[in-house]
Amino acid sequence: MLDGITFKKVIFVQRFVWTMEKMQSTLPFYTEINDFLASIPWPSRTENPDFYCLRLKPLDGPKVSVYRPPFKRAFYFFALLFNSGKVNISYGQELVEDPDSYLVFHSPNLVYSFAHNNALEGYIIYFKPEAFSFFRPGFHQQFTLFDQLRTNLFRFNHDTFNRLAPHFETVFSAYEQSSKDAHLEARLKLLGLLCHLEEFAQETNQKALPTGRQQVLMRDFIQLIESHYIQKRSVKEYADLLSVTANYLSQSVKQASGRNALSFITERVATEAKSLIRYTDMEISGIAYQLEFSDPNNFGKFFKKHTGLSPSEFRRKHR
Repeated sequence: MLDGITFKKVIFVQRFVWTMEKMQSTLPFYTEINDFLASIPWPSRTENPDFYCLRLKPLDGPKVSVYRPPFKRAFYFFALLFNSGKVNISYGQELVEDPDSYLVFHSPNLVYSFAHNNALEGYIIYFKPEAFSFFRPGFHQQFTLFDQLRTNLFRFNHDTFNRLAPHFETVFSAYEQSSKDAHLEARLKLLGLLCHLEEFAQETNQKALPTGRQQVLMRDFIQLIESHYIQKRSVKEYADLLSVTANYLSQSVKQASGRNALSFITERVATEAKSLIRYTDMEISGIAYQLEFSDPNNFGKFFKKHTGLSPSEFRRKHR
């Protein structure tokens, strides 16, 4: 039997431990390209802090897989990739199963996570706005490819990959042959590449535009979830972002998809929770705070409701 003073001390220690775990599990935010590169398996680094071109090749070992829990970056990222084997790729909410080839664009400050195995190859480019300071400040903002609210992803066949690859090769060749700390020629060619991809994206989007206001609203709703699912968990919060009422958003999503709007939000949280439990060694309490639950018990109830298993049971089953 604990006396009153001892009991208070135990409660204080538990709260202190939970607070420390929550502080340690806040979203990583990478302001420097090299800091981010140090967090992924590929060994190369950049000598130019504002610009880096990475040729993505399979790592040693056929069963290598890459998973990054949610994080944010202070710089831009885009890539042209093709699949050389059987893969499932997840860029947050965007799940691509056995793709042939695709383009992906990501703006700074978005919540982001990804998972894929060792069968992807292609071109990856990271850059900061300062990479274009020699040309015109703010020039990067003219490209609609880099949406401030969501990841842009375009899937296509290998013929399209072969059509786009030479434009990337022009940038990469200039990057690899020019001064390692400046890459001025490569940055000039990067402008041309982005202009070309902007035209490609506009042409592709015109062929795949959703029809009807409800479909457009649902698309925007799902895209917003991808960027805000950790901080925003109610339909009203997304309705406010979309400048509509919560009731109108709920009815539109229901009519367009046959599903409850809240289910899209909770499904996204559950998907990230399953990835964190399966692919990392984080404590369950740390995962709870990573996903901004008030405490591990609430997280455990949420997870079991949506998966039928407790977090610990899910980890044992999938390990």
